[in-house]
Amino acid sequence: MGARVVARARRAADDGMATAEYAIATLAAVAFAGVLLVVLKGGQVKALLTGLIAQALGG
Repeated sequence: MGARVVARARRAADDGMATAEYAIATLAAVAFAGVLLVVLKGGQVKALLTGLIAQALGG
């Protein structure tokens, strides 16, 4: 009986781990998206992408 109690206590201690890991991954994804947005709004990147698209379209 004592082993069951210990096993149940260990499982209960890990219950919140998945939620915390998802929260950290979500925060990292949002931070990466913010950095990507700032980079893509920059003038140099916009000019580079516009040039690549124009070249791809034959213009």
